[in-house]
Amino acid sequence: MIDYKGPSRDYQDASGATAFLMLMGLLVVFLVLAAQFESFVHPLVIMLTVPLAISGALLGLWLTGQSLNIYSQVGMVMLVGLAAKNGILIVEFANQLRDEGRTFRDALIDASVTRLRPILMTAVTTMAGAVPLILASGPGAETRLVIGTVIFSGVAAATLFTLLVVPVAYDILARRTGSPSDVTRQLEREMGGTS
Repeated sequence: MIDYKGPSRDYQDASGATAFLMLMGLLVVFLVLAAQFESFVHPLVIMLTVPLAISGALLGLWLTGQSLNIYSQVGMVMLVGLAAKNGILIVEFANQLRDEGRTFRDALIDASVTRLRPILMTAVTTMAGAVPLILASGPGAETRLVIGTVIFSGVAAATLFTLLVVPVAYDILARRTGSPSDVTRQLEREMGGTS
């Protein structure tokens, strides 16, 4: 039997707490998106980029020879929200175009093309904000380096995967869903029919 002591024990304890925090973060983001989109399919499409972003962060840590520690885990929790924002831009705009009466395919293509520039701009500025953390020196620089690496590589992977995975996943999963205003229009029809 192995018994951990000292820093190893602290790491084991903190890892369990961080895994719980990561799961809670994913759950909260999913539920907030589900309430906002009034659907479980659209948030699922958006959340598909989160594991891909985390894999990009892990790849960045591996390439730079850094370890998975408390600071990298905190960075990954932050990455949940950062990864979801790009998917939100595409899905929300596609839903707006569908509400305006555009066909599913036209709305998806137009949303992907129109939101390309904002997605790239926010990704580049977020990654640029992580560069000072990566280049930091002095006391505590190693902790800032880990967080900066996680954010930089995770956002880069999330952006790439958002541009590829979200439109394909939206096409496959959301094709049979109605636009968000369908429920409102149906309620208005039913309320108009009862008066």
